[in-house]
Amino acid sequence: MKSINLSAIDAILKNHGKAEGALIAVLKDIQNQYGYLPQEALRHVSEKLAVPLSKIFCIATFYSSFSLEPRGKNVISVCQGTACHMKKGDEVVSSLTRALKLGSDRKTSPDGAFTVEKVRCMGCCSIAPALQVNGEHYGQVTQNSVANILRKYGKI
Repeated sequence: MKSINLSAIDAILKNHGKAEGALIAVLKDIQNQYGYLPQEALRHVSEKLAVPLSKIFCIATFYSSFSLEPRGKNVISVCQGTACHMKKGDEVVSSLTRALKLGSDRKTSPDGAFTVEKVRCMGCCSIAPALQVNGEHYGQVTQNSVANILRKYGKI
C-alpha cells in the first residue's frame, strides 16, 4: 500500500481548482493514484476545499467506482442483476471466491492481485451471467470458465 503524499494531493487540487464542484474529479484522480480513497487524503481534501468530510464520504460511498479500501491489481466486477442472478451468477461468485481463496468477509486476494466486487447491473443482460475484469467484459460465464478468465490475468 502506497503511503499518502499530501503534496501529491495538493497537486491534484491545484490541477482541478479548489471549487467544491471539482470534488468528484479530485476523488477520481486520488483513486487513480492510490487505487482507493485513503481516509487521510479525504481529510486533507475536506480541509483544503472547506467541504464537510461527511459530504465527501457521501459521494465516495454513493458511486461504486470509488473504494474506501485498497483494491487488488485486477478488479473483477460480477453482475448481480436479475438476468445474471437467474442464470446462476451466484455460482460465478462462489467459483471466484474459491479460486482466489477469499473468505466471506474478504474481497481482495491474499496476494493483492485480485479484488472481487458484486455490482447491481452491468447492462449486459444478453450475455448473462457477466463479469468484468479491469473493464473487459466476459459473458456467459460458468464455473468452468472462471479459471480460464483468471489465467489471462496471471492466476492459476
